[in-house]
Amino acid sequence: MPRLVIMTVGKTHSGKTTFANKLESQLANSVVIDQDNHAEFLNTFYRKLLSKKGSNSLKYDVSRTILEHALNDTSFHIILCNSNLSRSGRLKLLEEFHQMGLTTVLVHFDLPERILQERIATSNRSTVIFRSATTFEEVLSRQQNRSFYKDSAAPVAGEADHLFVIRHSDDVQAVIGQVLDVSSG
Repeated sequence: MPRLVIMTVGKTHSGKTTFANKLESQLANSVVIDQDNHAEFLNTFYRKLLSKKGSNSLKYDVSRTILEHALNDTSFHIILCNSNLSRSGRLKLLEEFHQMGLTTVLVHFDLPERILQERIATSNRSTVIFRSATTFEEVLSRQQNRSFYKDSAAPVAGEADHLFVIRHSDDVQAVIGQVLDVSSG
């Protein structure tokens, strides 16, 4: 039975967190590591320590520490729930996981922009996770702007051991089934 690392890849409001939580409830011995939770914690309790410009290195350090603990001190399947839009960062993580002998799964959320905009318009999600943006509309606009995310790229076959794509919310349960099949070896 292989140990899995499942990475979600997609823009804001594409369903990454909902998917990760559903998968965790169905995949035995799994844990969700969600960077939005780390951002909320830091913005709530340690806002003064956050950099005003540049990358959010403190959030990444917290996330990395939690990931390393999960990898090295547990036997959980790991569900990484964050956008993972940076191709170079994603490939670097995937290479680390491969070197550890883990089976890697990418789940790409490729929903139409109009769906994302509709979800944002009706969203009740807290903006406490933000450090530099003020609205989810701004986050989506940044994610759509290739010059803002120079290294942003959709995953392609071969990056991970398995690649599944969700183009509609109806695809979620089928992809969860595919991940469960991978976990059973």
